[in-house]
Amino acid sequence: MDSLTIALVGNPNCGKTALFNQLTGARQKVANYAGVTVERKEGSFTAPSGRKVKVLDLPGTYSLDAMGADEIITRDVCLGKREEEMPDLIVCVADATNLRLHLRFVLEVKALGRPMVVALNMMDAAQQRGIKIDVDVLSRELGLTIIGTVATKVNGAADLVAYLDRNAADHIAPEIVPDDLHAEVRRLLDMAVVMPTRTSKIDDALDRFFLNPVFGLPLLIVLMFVIFQAVFAWAAPLQDGIEGAFGYLAGLAGERMPEGLLKSFIVDAVINGMGAVLVFLPQILILFFFILILEESGYLPRAAFMLDKIMAGAGLTGRSFIPLLSSHACAIPGIMATRSIPDVRERLTTIMIAPLMTCSARLPVYALLIPAFIAEQTVGGFLSLHGLILFALYIVGILSGLAVSWVMSLTRRKLEYPLMMELPSYRLPGLRNLALGLLERARIFIRRITGTIFAANTILWVLTTFPGKPEGAEGPAVDYSFAGIVGHAMQPLFAPVGFNWQICVALIPGLTAREVAVSSLATVYSVGAADEGEAASQLGALISSQWPIATGLSLMAWYVFAPQCLSTLAVIRRETNSWKTVGLTAGYLFVLAYIASFITYQLARQIWPI
Repeated sequence: MDSLTIALVGNPNCGKTALFNQLTGARQKVANYAGVTVERKEGSFTAPSGRKVKVLDLPGTYSLDAMGADEIITRDVCLGKREEEMPDLIVCVADATNLRLHLRFVLEVKALGRPMVVALNMMDAAQQRGIKIDVDVLSRELGLTIIGTVATKVNGAADLVAYLDRNAADHIAPEIVPDDLHAEVRRLLDMAVVMPTRTSKIDDALDRFFLNPVFGLPLLIVLMFVIFQAVFAWAAPLQDGIEGAFGYLAGLAGERMPEGLLKSFIVDAVINGMGAVLVFLPQILILFFFILILEESGYLPRAAFMLDKIMAGAGLTGRSFIPLLSSHACAIPGIMATRSIPDVRERLTTIMIAPLMTCSARLPVYALLIPAFIAEQTVGGFLSLHGLILFALYIVGILSGLAVSWVMSLTRRKLEYPLMMELPSYRLPGLRNLALGLLERARIFIRRITGTIFAANTILWVLTTFPGKPEGAEGPAVDYSFAGIVGHAMQPLFAPVGFNWQICVALIPGLTAREVAVSSLATVYSVGAADEGEAASQLGALISSQWPIATGLSLMAWYVFAPQCLSTLAVIRRETNSWKTVGLTAGYLFVLAYIASFITYQLARQIWPI
């Protein structure tokens, strides 16, 4: 029997991805469509007869009148404009509990005249709500085969698999889309569906609680705070384990390999470089664990709905909230989370301001600078001044991001994709879908990041290693490397903001990750210690005695806006497929950082003269 290629299409929240997981299991691969940064999910399965079936999971869309990049992909594949991805059969997935909305899209797809079958999903939920669907009548009136599925249950797609196993993909006659799709949907519903209520009583009760105008938003804030804390707290032991594993590998390589360039490259560029990237994986998985739960449960669209008016003041919609919140852990998962934003310009804006959210990599720098230049004291008898300053730095980052978004909104047309979304029924997340979703995200993260970062670490290793310290020269070897030469060359540019050449040198390897700036400064100042914490303590005392307070405050301001680490810039390149966007993001962050540092340094000099 010939192989078959099918494409799953449907509205968002119709259970299409759950059906894809049900059919393909772990036999999935995710990539981007050629020329665009929209995920291309493909899987496969073997039917009982031995027939091979390839499954394409196309992005969800409410209409073939596409606006977003993901919707354009769905439209083009359905129309056959992408010959290499042309399916033999379109499986249009519709939510049985919400046919009033989903039948409209079924009619649009039917009008294409392509081989097509309808998978009527969530049949169990429809029965629980007392919704009666005469499948035979609905199939006759639509002129399409309709197959019931329950994608969240084992063997819930058995009837669909059996249909695909025994049937060829026959074309249907193209039809003109009715002038009034809503009227046609009402006719179909009147003939084939008996619906006790338009919405579920359970959904209505939960919405009265979660969408309550008084405590709905505070509840969301508490929920986001818990997620935010979990990303840090739960990831810490896992990250420590990854760091320990790579530290052990680095130590083992250091002991077994002879001294020389190869040892330096393997330990510094390969092992430590890869470890610096993979250490973010626990945060990625924990973040997406919560995001998948919010998506699967039906709560995430409601969170976006509640925050829409607040975000609108900055030219965004509620969809940007989750990516920006997650960027406080790390900008990488935050940028990856923008894939849920259908409007191209809003997604681009969110990506470009995500680096302004204070990520965890800044904390070691703040932990070094704040105690070094500001004496600890209590405010109001119980508040730590150091803690308040750290909190203020977080707030400055948030307000700066919203301000940049507002400025960007002045230069573009009004969002073409306002927040219009279906509020799906609440449901319990499926463990299988959660596991497959996390596996998918882990694969994406590792595949898309490690290659670029390996190349960047190799370049930085070369810059900090060569040409080497001349014989008899004094001072650290980095002073005589290409990085040191560049640092001295950079010093005149950064003199107006109070940076000396040592700071300039530390900024270069700090591009791999912000926290590297602490160890880089320790190297430049020849601070020797057994561990990073001890080095930071010695370094804090040293810089507080050698730097004016204006320089310390200036460097603190710099790191609020500092151009991103290379891993973040690499993700921006991957997600936008544009070097221009990478350049614009790095450029405006540099300008903001320089202006903020300049103002801080000049004002501080007036208050605390050198």
